[in-house]
Amino acid sequence: MIKTILVGIDGSEHSRAAEDYGIWLAAKLGATITGMHVVDIVAIEGSFFHDISGSLGFEPYLDFTSKMREALQARGRSLLENFSARCDAAKLRSETVLQIGIVPTELSERSRECDLVVIGHHGVNHKFPTGMLGGVAESLTRQCTKPVLVTPQKFKPIESPLLAYDGSERASAAMDAAAEVCTELGLGLEVLTVGSEADKTASIMAAAERYLSSYSLKLDTHTVDGQAYEAIPERVSEGGHDLVFMGSHGHGRIIEFVLGSTTEYVLRNIACPVFLSR
Repeated sequence: MIKTILVGIDGSEHSRAAEDYGIWLAAKLGATITGMHVVDIVAIEGSFFHDISGSLGFEPYLDFTSKMREALQARGRSLLENFSARCDAAKLRSETVLQIGIVPTELSERSRECDLVVIGHHGVNHKFPTGMLGGVAESLTRQCTKPVLVTPQKFKPIESPLLAYDGSERASAAMDAAAEVCTELGLGLEVLTVGSEADKTASIMAAAERYLSSYSLKLDTHTVDGQAYEAIPERVSEGGHDLVFMGSHGHGRIIEFVLGSTTEYVLRNIACPVFLSR
């Protein structure tokens, strides 16, 4: 059951959408929501101006780090005040956190106190639409031990969820989350299983149906012959789905490095939120 939601806030358009999804879910689930802004230590300590002023000995820049820190903290407080105002307007229980550090690490540490982390697909430093997953989102999905909802650039109320299920432990965790969330939201759920062996996919789907039968859900099932990284985005598009539940990074680290993961491919190639479970 999701009762505490953490939202990463950085002022970007993607972050604004993450706020929208977090607030919408908190209102629907009766959850407490926390907005967290992390002043990126890299932006302070790794600044080009800081480096060049130090090397050249320019007096006006000797206190650049402290001035940069103050400016970024002030900006963070302003973003969090706006978030609090939005939560108050929605009559939600909320709090805010301002930290200085490495963004994904700080979010991951704070996530220990929550049930779900919501973060935008890209952050404030994303300038060009390359189609790649943002650095903070990628790092967080790998580090965080709690479920992470990665959101797209625009908010849309969730109406048609899809569960990508392959029988793995992480996919089973995603199935449990999907069942709980969809029941709370009063939504149906489609289950997608992908594979080239008919007997195996049938067995996997049967297991999912047995588990989900204990929930009051309108259930649809869909089995596809192919590769998961291709089939999931195709089914999202064909079925008009607006949320995908799936396990996070199912392959071993070496395989991921060589081939890339299904998780990352899906995140790059669909335009709806992805709920990642470990």
